[in-house]
Amino acid sequence: MRLTDVKSISSNREKDFNKLNIYTAEQLIRLYPRDFLDLRKVTPLKFAYHNDVLLTACEVLNVETNKYSRHPYVKALCQQQGFLFTAIWFNQPYIISRLKPGNYLFYGRVENKYGMGCRMVNPSFENADNAVRLKGIIPVYPLSGNLTQGAVRTAIKNALSKVDCPSYIPQPIAKKYNLQPLKEAFEKLHSPTSEEDIKRASERIALEEYFLLISAFKVIKGGRDEARLNRYSVTREQLEEFIKRFPFPFTQGQRAAVDEIFENIKSPHIMNRLLQGDVGCGKTAVALAGIFMAVSSGYQAAMIAPTEVLARQNAALIQKYFPDFPVATLTGSTPAAEKRKIKAYIAGGQISIVCGTHALIQDDVEFSNLSFVVCDEQHRFGVAQRSSLTQKGEGCDMLVMSATPIPRTLSLIFYGDLDVTTIKDKPQSRLPITTAIIPERKYDDMFGYVAERAKEGEKTYFVCPRIEGDDEGTLSSVTEIYDEVKRRLPSLKVGLLHGKMKEAEKNRVMEEFKGEGYDCLVSTTVIEVGVDVPEATTIIIYNAERFGLAQLHQLRGRVGRGDKKSYCFLLMGNDSPDSRERLSVIKNSADGFEIAEADLKLRGGGDFMGTRQSGHILTELKNLKFPVSVIFTAKAVSDEAFLRGADENLRKIAAEKYGALKDVILN
Repeated sequence: MRLTDVKSISSNREKDFNKLNIYTAEQLIRLYPRDFLDLRKVTPLKFAYHNDVLLTACEVLNVETNKYSRHPYVKALCQQQGFLFTAIWFNQPYIISRLKPGNYLFYGRVENKYGMGCRMVNPSFENADNAVRLKGIIPVYPLSGNLTQGAVRTAIKNALSKVDCPSYIPQPIAKKYNLQPLKEAFEKLHSPTSEEDIKRASERIALEEYFLLISAFKVIKGGRDEARLNRYSVTREQLEEFIKRFPFPFTQGQRAAVDEIFENIKSPHIMNRLLQGDVGCGKTAVALAGIFMAVSSGYQAAMIAPTEVLARQNAALIQKYFPDFPVATLTGSTPAAEKRKIKAYIAGGQISIVCGTHALIQDDVEFSNLSFVVCDEQHRFGVAQRSSLTQKGEGCDMLVMSATPIPRTLSLIFYGDLDVTTIKDKPQSRLPITTAIIPERKYDDMFGYVAERAKEGEKTYFVCPRIEGDDEGTLSSVTEIYDEVKRRLPSLKVGLLHGKMKEAEKNRVMEEFKGEGYDCLVSTTVIEVGVDVPEATTIIIYNAERFGLAQLHQLRGRVGRGDKKSYCFLLMGNDSPDSRERLSVIKNSADGFEIAEADLKLRGGGDFMGTRQSGHILTELKNLKFPVSVIFTAKAVSDEAFLRGADENLRKIAAEKYGALKDVILN
């Protein structure tokens, strides 16, 4: 239904709603309140703190105006049980005609600065005897253009009277879970009478949204239990002999992961498994054990990585642990003649293991008997890219790896087509990384520390959030920091790395930093993918509050890869309480999964999933507050709906509503 079909929405008001990306009445009722004003409780001002926003009752004693001042104002002297305060309105001369001596309700911000007395600034007000607006629980909405809170509330109320809110959860399941009717949930959210109304309505709306999202993923990704074609002959004894090649004992988590892969490749179904674990937990060693299972059984294996540096690092590692098997590396920069030769050897079966980048998924790359594919740093690849590699073999097993810890809540959704293996522990030899939030007064000392570390042969990363700064000067650009580091540390060799550089140049800089070319590397976040530089012991992150917690944890994992103590310094451009609270999570925890869960709680279920990815919105839940347990319930409801045999209507709606997801997850 068009917005102009809703009573009270003119063509001009429609344009204001369009600025909020609202074009239909159905979208309008999904404009969720960003906050709620609880006007059921009147608060005395006597003990109010500076900047408190509250509702209070008072008697207005007299009102005066000064319209000739540089900043015209209307001022009222008020009393509250003998306590005197003032209320002041700037540039609102009409107040003088509306406010007379008598009893009122005031709602607004309190100024209670030391020595200045107490006053309210620009408060809303109503006669206390017949208040209409300043009572109950009032939703507060995002605004644009000339929209007002009252106009939005009226428009949403009118839209709800016109719009149907069908639920696509089958009725027997809705009854089993005692689900509130969806239309009632929208009405309660926009006109609540209690906190319980808000809580229950938010959870019900979120449940419907996640139910459709999860169902859409089921429709898009399809079935997962494909029959196994490749029979592996590897034995547990052979596998144990291979594991002994590593110079360290496998942790309990690594052994459990290897066992799950072994059981998978011996089962009657193809393996599609996500191997996730924190930085340094030994995922690569587990992946090599999986590759061994394939090549020792006479098959080929492939390992794809998002960058050439990482692909070559993987190839060097594989050559070390697979001396009896021919290994090749195929990337975009591989010379043409060498490419043709490698491709011919892969097609002919003379190469057992190939490492590479996106070059591996080109149409002219053919395998003789590919059966095992490892996708490193899986979040850099879509389902379609992963599938295009597995389709180069008959019934390939797929192992995708992620060093970005994903809360179980979200892995249930994003990886509904994968079995999830999590490595929680770390090798005992891995030294902890000390993390500190650096105040401005210690900024100069930090450069002295870096110089001292360089004398010991240790290297330092300087990380910036952006290639270019911002107009307000609150963000440092990578080139500005590069110039500053060179000026402050003239005796050190400093490299520069960012996303706008050509791939060959990025590879050269990274290789020189790994070698003896650079002591320091000033970079954007392009270094977050698992490049291994054991000599790097310090990472300094500028404007740390601008990064997500999971990304900060990933960046911190660039150091601490050798046998020396490592440090992560977080520099804050914005020293707000919220920023400090977020960064204290990183400072006080080394557990990536704990950090990811904290990130989820801080950002909220709606905000976490209601973000844009590849230009599309995964959910429309921004501003809704609900516990992440709702997602588990939605998963259970979707599973049951499909187990009962999801009807074509549900499949159609899920596919239509989230048709754009194909672009998000398949590319």
